[in-house]
Parts: sequence; C-alpha cells; structure tokens
Amino acid sequence: MAGTAIPGRLSWRVARLAAIRDETPTARTLVLDVPGWPGHLAGQHVDVRLTAEDGYTAQRSYSLASAGDGERLELTVQRIEDGEVSPYLTEVFALGNPVELRGPIGGWFVWRPASAAPVLLVAGGSGIVPLMAMIRARRAAGSRAPFRLLYSVRSPAESYYADELRDAALSGVEVSYVYTREAPENWPRPPRRLGVADVHTHGWPADFGPDCFVCGPTGFVETVADILVALGHDTHKIRTERFG
Repeated sequence: MAGTAIPGRLSWRVARLAAIRDETPTARTLVLDVPGWPGHLAGQHVDVRLTAEDGYTAQRSYSLASAGDGERLELTVQRIEDGEVSPYLTEVFALGNPVELRGPIGGWFVWRPASAAPVLLVAGGSGIVPLMAMIRARRAAGSRAPFRLLYSVRSPAESYYADELRDAALSGVEVSYVYTREAPENWPRPPRRLGVADVHTHGWPADFGPDCFVCGPTGFVETVADILVALGHDTHKIRTERFG
C-alpha cells in the first residue's frame, strides 16, 4: 500500500532540490523531486543522508510536510547551529543538487483521510511540520473531518506556515496560538507556556472521541499528553512524536 513503510525493505533514493521557501529566519522548506516515490501518509518521515567527498556520511530523520501524493516532497528543516546536516540543508544545498532519501517511515503517528473523527493537533515549535502534512492531506482529500490546531511557538516571527495557516482557518481548520516569549501587538494574553486551560479551551471535549496528535520537544509532548489524560481523553487516541 502506498505510504506504508516495510521494515528492512527500504532503499535509498536520489532526490533533487526543486525549490526553496524560507519559513522563519532559521527554517527553510525544501521542495524535492523524488522519481519513483511510492507516496506516503501524513505524519510519516524520511531519513536524509549526506556523503562527503572523503566518504564520511551523516544521517538525520525529518518529518514530511507534504500531503502524500505525487513525486514531489516537502521537508521543513530547522537549522541547528552545531549540527552536521541542518546547516548544509538550510544554507548550502542549492537548486538542482542531489540528496539521498529513505522512506517513508512510520505507521503509528499518521492521519488517514478516510477517518471522519475529530482531530486535535498540538504543536510545539517545529513540531508543526508533520501536523501541517495532516492539514494539507485533509485539504487534498476534500475531507470534512473537524480539525483543531493548537500551536505553541516562541514568537510570531518563529511561526511556520503563517500564511497557509490563515488560509486553513478559512477552510474549516480552527487554528489557535500560544506565544511563549513574545506575543503580537494587542494580543489578549501575555506570553506564557501552554497549559491546561489552553488545551481545555481550544481542544475537543474528551467525550467527542478525537484523535489527538502531539509533536514537539520531549518536555512539551509529555506535558500535553499528561494534560489530555487529565482531561479524560482516551490514552489509545493520543499519539505523540517528539524530538530533542
């Protein structure tokens, strides 16, 4: 089935950079052409491998930001100053250059368009990337599943996909923000960490039985998962993806 990774049977493919979009001062979306790509599910990821002239290799995993169909993929990469891979991908990688990919990988943290259940997406910082793939997959499939996104980010300048999320809010996805360091001018609340009141107000009631997807730094994910459980959500419907 397209988009389903089979352990032990994944091979490396050569992708080429077709376009670049700046998302924030430190993050870029890389649009890649991948001949023969089998398709993927929203929420899956790929391994990216770089090989130096002396044969040294470095490999990292990145969530897919694109919906899933066709041979063009999108990865949004946050630059890590002392990283081996992200500085190259965000500062050196040029149009037409090749890179090796392996995937798609993962089958638990995924949303399928056939599902009609309400969906709650909770993102911390760059954790928005696989959740954006779900929003895009919903749009591409013409799904009417109720979606709510709660996005915790340091400041407006560090918000990924800002324009597209405004459009998503016009097409049936309810989008709410929590700013932790700097809020927009005239924002109704001062900067603060995401808490119980935010999830209670901007999420779905537990008795609606929503599918909950939480992605972000480890501490953020654990906090949100604990909040969801405390609010009565079914633990089997809370899916998490963490980094750092």
